[in-house]
Amino acid sequence: MSKYNYPKIVVTGLGPVTAIGNNKNEFWQALLAGKSGAAMITGFDTTNFKTKFACEVKGLDLLQFLNRKEIQRMDNFTRLAMAAATLAVQDSGIDFEKENRERIGCVIGSGIGGMWTYYNQQEVVIKSGGNPSSISPFFIPMLISDITPGQIAIRWGLKGPNYGTVSACATSSHAIADALMIMQRGDADVMLVGGSESVVSPMGVGGFNAMKALSTRNDDPEHASRPFDKDRDGFVIGEGAGILIFETLEHAQNRGAKIYCEIAGFGLTDDAFHITQPADGGEGAVRSMKLAIEDAKILPTDIDYINAHGTSTYFNDKNETIAIKGTFGDYAKKLSISSTKSMTGHLLGAAGAIEAIATILAMEHSIVPPTINYETPDPECDLDYTPNKPKEREISAALSNTFGFGGHNATVCFKKIEI
Repeated sequence: MSKYNYPKIVVTGLGPVTAIGNNKNEFWQALLAGKSGAAMITGFDTTNFKTKFACEVKGLDLLQFLNRKEIQRMDNFTRLAMAAATLAVQDSGIDFEKENRERIGCVIGSGIGGMWTYYNQQEVVIKSGGNPSSISPFFIPMLISDITPGQIAIRWGLKGPNYGTVSACATSSHAIADALMIMQRGDADVMLVGGSESVVSPMGVGGFNAMKALSTRNDDPEHASRPFDKDRDGFVIGEGAGILIFETLEHAQNRGAKIYCEIAGFGLTDDAFHITQPADGGEGAVRSMKLAIEDAKILPTDIDYINAHGTSTYFNDKNETIAIKGTFGDYAKKLSISSTKSMTGHLLGAAGAIEAIATILAMEHSIVPPTINYETPDPECDLDYTPNKPKEREISAALSNTFGFGGHNATVCFKKIEI
C-alpha cells in the first residue's frame, strides 16, 4: 500500500495525569494560568541531595481508578498510566463492550519503568541480611516497563497489538509513531497510546544529580524550570502519565466520536553522536522535523506552533533553537514555540505523550500555552517562545519535539482534520 493511501488516523480521547492537573480540563487551565508544578519533594528524605524539589503528581485519588490490591501490586508508573488510560477512555466515550476488542491495541512506553519497585525491594533484601527469599513474587511484573500496556489490556480485554516502547525522553513519541504505523497498515481500528514515568525517587534524583543535569534552585522551585532563559541551570524532573485514544477516521465517524485532530506524520532519527549531549547544530533534530513535515504532506510554512523539547538545559535549548532555524529558515521567526516543561517538569518517557496532549489542546482552543519563567533572553535562543503568557493564534498544524539520551529524536505532526 502506498503511504499516500493510508487511512486517516485521528485522536478522540485525552488523559493527562501531571503535577499541574489530573484530567484534561485541570491540565489545560493550569497551562493557561502558567502554573508551575514544582515543589519540595515529599516522597523521600532529600537532606543529602543537591536537588530537593520536583514536579510530583498531587491530589490524585488512585482509589477512583484501582482497588487496593491492584495498587499494592503495581509500581507507581503503572498506577499513573491506569488513571490516565481511564480518563482517556472516558473522554473518548468509547464503549469497549460494543467493539471488536481483537482490533484494539496499546502502545505505551516508559523510559525507565519501575525504579521505585527496584529500590524498595533492594531495601527489603538488604534489611533481611541478603536473603533472596524476601523478594516479592510481584517484583519483576511490577518492575518491567512493558507491564503498563499489559495491565491496560487486561483491564478492558483488549487483544490487539500490545507492547511498550523505550527510548529515554523520546519514548512516548515513539509510541505515537508505532501506533500510527500499526493503524495505517490496517492492524487495528483503535489504539491506546502514550507513556508513563515515576522516578522522583532517591536513585532517580541522585542519578540525574550525578550527571549535573538537574536544576539546584532549591530556594525557588517554582521558577527553576526556565527553558530558553539565559539563567537556566538544568531541568526539573517530573512524574505523570499521558494516554491518548487513536482511531481510524472511519471508525470514529461511525460511532459519532468527537475528533480532536489528525495524527498527520512523524520523523524518527538519531544523532549517532553522544550518549547524552545533542549533536552540534541540532542536526538530528532538523532531520526529525523535516521528516515529520514531509510525512504529513504539508509545507514547513503550514506549521503554526511547535511544542519544543525545551528542557531548560544549556545544550538542549541552544541546539533545538538552531535546529528550528535549520528546518524553517526565515519562517522560524514567525513560529509560535513554547515549552510546557516549564510547568509540568520533564516527564522523561511520558514527556512526548503529555506534550502531545498540550499541543492538541492548543490546536483545539487556538491558544499557544506559555513558556513560564522566561525572564532573561539568551542571545543563542532568539525565537518566539511565548514568554510567560498564553497567546491566541489559529493553529492548523503543529509539531511536538522529543529528544532523548542515546541521540533519539522523535517529532510528531498534528493537524486539524479535513473531512
